[in-house]
Amino acid sequence: MTPLTGNTTDQAPADPAATDDVLATQPIGYWSGLAHEAVTRHLRDAMARIDVTQPQYWVLNRVNGGPAAPSREEVVVQLTPLADGPYEIARVIDQLVHRGWLRTDDGQRLRLTEAGEAARVRLRELVTELRTVLHEGISDEEYTAALKVLRRMIANTGDGAP
Repeated sequence: MTPLTGNTTDQAPADPAATDDVLATQPIGYWSGLAHEAVTRHLRDAMARIDVTQPQYWVLNRVNGGPAAPSREEVVVQLTPLADGPYEIARVIDQLVHRGWLRTDDGQRLRLTEAGEAARVRLRELVTELRTVLHEGISDEEYTAALKVLRRMIANTGDGAP
């Protein structure tokens, strides 16, 4: 490990009460973790009030979102990295079939039913409303800059992520 040089800022312990003048010393893992937990909880709580889960929303979007209807296996492979475990997405697909929001066609491809599309549209509206609340006081430029910083930090880890 190389010694600190140039404009590298020494890292201080995580402090939820840190003032603006010392934010540059705060650990990104702490703050990005808090943001992830708060935003995810906010979204999932709002969805729970209408008896839907975030993974169900992911599946509805994925089934709707491609040029061709996906297979069950394709949806599982694509969404499992986001899920809370290796079996969650398969279970969600089963839930949505049982609920009548998904069906399997003759070619074993997943399709939204009319009720599933109506639910997807309603969830999209809810997520858009929640995004407005979460982005209050944050310009598109500030948001873009924050994401660019996070994307760069991910790249700096060298793990091949974006």
